[in-house]
Amino acid sequence: MDMIVDVINSIDAFVWGPPMLVLLLGSHIFLTFRTGFIQRKLPTAIKLSVTKDPDAPGDISQFGALCTALSATIGTGNIVGVGTAIIAGGPGAVFWMWITGVFGIATKYSETFAAVKYRVKDHNGDMLGGAMYVWERAFKKEDGRTPWWAKLGAVAFAAFATVATIGTGSAVQASAMTGIIASS
Repeated sequence: MDMIVDVINSIDAFVWGPPMLVLLLGSHIFLTFRTGFIQRKLPTAIKLSVTKDPDAPGDISQFGALCTALSATIGTGNIVGVGTAIIAGGPGAVFWMWITGVFGIATKYSETFAAVKYRVKDHNGDMLGGAMYVWERAFKKEDGRTPWWAKLGAVAFAAFATVATIGTGSAVQASAMTGIIASS
């Protein structure tokens, strides 16, 4: 059993170590420059999200889309994660979380833009999209074929998302509450 724990800890240390931080921050900064500092348009985006437009296409309102995006983005990590960061790194950790978050706006924008650009309508006229569709449609060749590595990316994303659902949601909250109760 100790060997399994050691293997999991080694994988965890690699995945969440410096390479991941460089990859995330590097992506955030690259996309910030590539999008022309999209963060400057945040006030306009918020204004458009809360303004009602009855003629807008789509299945849900702009405000509904904003609430859905926020519910998927703000979660347990922002509640338990901030407290854990303060305990582990002190108040300075919150400052760096803010800086990373500001640059992360460009990454979130790019994800959303790609999801909207490559979405499709099903036979009922409902919109379907997400990372799997982006992987499949964004890299199509001129002859209409999708490269094997793009299909692998789509399948890998779906598989990792399925595995991630096991360790997220109620499991994280239950673990946080158990730790608090045990220490009290």
